[in-house]
Amino acid sequence: MQRSFAFPIRSQSRTRSLRVLVACEFTGTVRNAFLDRGHDAWSCDLLPAENGSNRHIRGDVRNFLADGWDILIVAHPPCTRLCRSGRRWLSGPGNMTPPKKLPKGRTWESMKAEFEDGVDLFVSCWRAPIDRVAIENPEMHDLATARMPKDLPRPQIVQPFWFGHPEYKGTGWYLRNLPALQETERLGEPPKDSEEWKAWNRVWRMPPSAARGKERSRFFPGMATAMADQWGGYALEQFHLEAA
Repeated sequence: MQRSFAFPIRSQSRTRSLRVLVACEFTGTVRNAFLDRGHDAWSCDLLPAENGSNRHIRGDVRNFLADGWDILIVAHPPCTRLCRSGRRWLSGPGNMTPPKKLPKGRTWESMKAEFEDGVDLFVSCWRAPIDRVAIENPEMHDLATARMPKDLPRPQIVQPFWFGHPEYKGTGWYLRNLPALQETERLGEPPKDSEEWKAWNRVWRMPPSAARGKERSRFFPGMATAMADQWGGYALEQFHLEAA
C-alpha cells in the first residue's frame, strides 16, 4: 500500500528512543507528551491533525499496526456501541435485536455495522504485533464483552483529577505489558452539587452539538504526561534489562 509519509530513521545514539503510535487522536496531546521526552511518536486518526503536525498519520490505524512500534496507545477510540450506556440501542427482546426505538435518523443496520466496526477496531488493536498496548475505553456491556479476546483484563479506571485536572471523567485503560497508571497530582474533590462540582462535571453537562463528540474526546495533558513518564520509562527500563 502506498503512503504519503515516511518514518524517520531512528537515531543510533546510545540513548534508545521508543517508537510510539497514538491512535484515534487528532489533537496530538499524548503524541506530544512522548515527543517531549525524545521518543519517535506519531498520532493517527481519520481526522487531520488539529495543528497541522507532520507527526500525524491520517487514516485507519489498522493499516499501520505492523510498522514496528514499541508502544501502541489507543487514546479515544469510537466506543458508543461498546460501552454500557450504548447497550439499550442494541437489544430489544433477546440479544442483538432491534430496540423499540432507535436514535433519530438511524437504522438498525447502521447500528449493527457500528458495533461490528467498534469490536473489530478494539480487537485488532489488542492483538496488534506490538509488545505494549494501552486502549482507552469505558467498561463494556455484555454483548461487547462476549466478543472480546479471552486474555483481555478488566480496565483500570482513572480520573483526570488524579493528574491535576479539576474534572470528572472516568477513563478506563485496558493494558497489556504496561503497569497501571499512578496518580501524580491528586486534587481535593469539591462538595457535591456545589458550583465547583458542577464545573468538574463539564464533560457530562455538555449540551448536544455537532462538535460535542470531538470536544469530549480531548485528552488531559496531565494524564498524557503521566503516561509518557510512566509507560515510556517502564518500556525503557525493560529494554535496559534485556540488554544487560
